[in-house]
Amino acid sequence: MAKVGGKIFAFLGSGERAGLTCGRDADEAAELRAAHPGTVTQSAYIGRYGWNSVTLDGAVPDDELRELIDISYDAVVAKLPKRLRPASGLPPDR
Repeated sequence: MAKVGGKIFAFLGSGERAGLTCGRDADEAAELRAAHPGTVTQSAYIGRYGWNSVTLDGAVPDDELRELIDISYDAVVAKLPKRLRPASGLPPDR
């Protein structure tokens, strides 16, 4: 689990089905699922808010995975009170 300001912006899984779960705009999340059927799925319970689960099997390029994480991170930071927003670089709890 990855957090910023005490809020989750990504989940990381390991094992047989290593994966990444992160959020983004609901319309963009649907486009991502359409572009990578079977590899990107709507997250259970939180998927209606734009969260997708991505199976880390190489089907989604690394640069796109980094972009997904960055988008989710930026969305969470934007909603934090200014006093909790990181000034620069990686926050201690990320």
